[in-house]
Amino acid sequence: MTGGMVEVRWHGRGGQGAVTAAKVLAQAAYLSGWESVTAAPSFGAERRGAPVTASTRMADEPIRVLSQVTTPDVVVVLDDSLTSAVDVAAGLKPGGTVIVNTVDAEFAVPLPEGARLVRADVTGAAQAAGVVVGGQPIVNTAVLGAFAKATGLVTFEAIAEAIAGAFSGSAAERNIEAARIAYECVRE
Repeated sequence: MTGGMVEVRWHGRGGQGAVTAAKVLAQAAYLSGWESVTAAPSFGAERRGAPVTASTRMADEPIRVLSQVTTPDVVVVLDDSLTSAVDVAAGLKPGGTVIVNTVDAEFAVPLPEGARLVRADVTGAAQAAGVVVGGQPIVNTAVLGAFAKATGLVTFEAIAEAIAGAFSGSAAERNIEAARIAYECVRE
């Protein structure tokens, strides 16, 4: 675990579950030993499919900042098409990490010098595990596996436990499996 505070900004589309992912990550961070965690949605006049953001913070001391994350250590992008509409790397701290759900092994976004781009087929992981609602794969829990692998800030076991706390029965099992598959398909 690192000292200080780690800030995570989530980029998704309305209905993809970015807010839920931010909350489940906060729980996983707590289970991984972080002393303080917060998760905050960003709401406005969003509609299904519109770009949305959420924030997660984890720290070794009390968190007194409750605003949205503007200078993230980690950015998680649930839909690679968002990168053409939103500057997902805006404010990224030096040495930060951007995790993108994409099938394109050559996918790239403009990043500050020293930043890392991590790719994972999170959509494929969700489909493979049967995390599909209304014919659409739901990627929010699957991307948590990619987050654990790419950052090392939380353990996969904590991700699985947090997912099990947020869902029940076979839904929990499918979501944990999606996270495991995404964990295994992370590439830089």
